Amino acid sequence: MGNILAYSGIVTKIRAMEAKLLTPAQFEEIANLSNVLEVVSYLKEHSAYTEVLSALDDDKLHRGNIEKVLIQSLYHDYSKIYRFCGQTQRRFLKLYLKRYEIDLINYCLRIVINHYRQPFDLYYKKAFFDHYSQISIEKLVTSRTTDELIENLKDTEYYAPLKKIQESQHISLFDYELTLDLYYFSTLWKERKKVLKKSDLELFTKDCGSKIDLLNLQWIYRAKKYYQIQPADIYLMLIPIQYKIHVAQMKELVETASLEEFMQALEKTSYARHYNFKQNLTIEQMYNECLHRLYLIDRRRNPYSIAAINTYLFLKEEELNKLTTAMECIRYSLTPGETLAYIGGRTQ
Repeated sequence: MGNILAYSGIVTKIRAMEAKLLTPAQFEEIANLSNVLEVVSYLKEHSAYTEVLSALDDDKLHRGNIEKVLIQSLYHDYSKIYRFCGQTQRRFLKLYLKRYEIDLINYCLRIVINHYRQPFDLYYKKAFFDHYSQISIEKLVTSRTTDELIENLKDTEYYAPLKKIQESQHISLFDYELTLDLYYFSTLWKERKKVLKKSDLELFTKDCGSKIDLLNLQWIYRAKKYYQIQPADIYLMLIPIQYKIHVAQMKELVETASLEEFMQALEKTSYARHYNFKQNLTIEQMYNECLHRLYLIDRRRNPYSIAAINTYLFLKEEELNKLTTAMECIRYSLTPGETLAYIGGRTQ
């Protein structure tokens, strides 16, 4: 009864929001459109993006501005959910927000490390980050070097891990991004017990632990297929947390001599018992498919729980990723079938 009372208003709000997410049939219709402007027109007429896209002038309807508007719709949804939450759920959302903060820092690192001539284009995020985040957009946009960027994060929790790696030699963008990812998941895993209790803690532990396992599997796969990275270096890339993949299994996966042997070892994991890794999908698609299935099952079994929030935000982010990918495919004149193959063919 306690959970029903705590989550009834949130669940009602989220159900109304989820009803406006794009359906598989709508993604098929989008895949059959001829250009990005047609996609925008379609979204204005048939989706929850009507209001945010209508505010965009016709002369600004290019991919970059459209993606900004789509990101703002995610922030709007986060804010709507936040307003309906009690203190426990708000603490969880603050923890969830760290992913958006790290995405922002990674964007800024790419700007300063690659010496882009274009200025930072972050003011469309300013209102959201000013309200919810520890990070100051005003400070970040003044950064011109990595050193300045890290100093402009001095009042945040990200300063210490970035400062530590900054003191090493020959640091690349990949090293900074990896440091932030490892910090994020380690912090998430540690702080979840302070934020959540009982059934909510059990659910989020399952979701977070599975995500960490699947990311580690994805990174091992990429390291072996694309980069031929040695096992000793692969270990440095992995999140140092095991959930359902125990240490001996992880060792076997990392130290396989070939991609074929890796796939054979993968079949021995608990994830292979619940998911067919032999489907004709990319490793990224398999990762999303596994999480999609996991989140929906958790919410179906525990509708009045943290799973309601966690699942909706995942579905919303998944939708935005698919829309961005679909627009890119259409821009390069891929066939509808090719576009659907890239986005997985469904959202819910």
